[in-house]
Amino acid sequence: MKILLWEKRIEKQFTLMKLAEKSGIGKSTLNNIENGKVSPTLFQLEMIAIALGVKITDLFESEYK
Repeated sequence: MKILLWEKRIEKQFTLMKLAEKSGIGKSTLNNIENGKVSPTLFQLEMIAIALGVKITDLFESEYK
């Protein structure tokens, strides 16, 4: 499963700092998620989706969604 956070963030014209402020998730954590260094929790995906105004399923690519 591929996380599409960077793509959605750029599409919505959010900086990492703006997304961090709106989602309540640290900038470094968001950066690590974007770079595939850590996997987001379901709660984090939900907070990111709310901040970006998208569905959780828009944040990842999977043949099973």
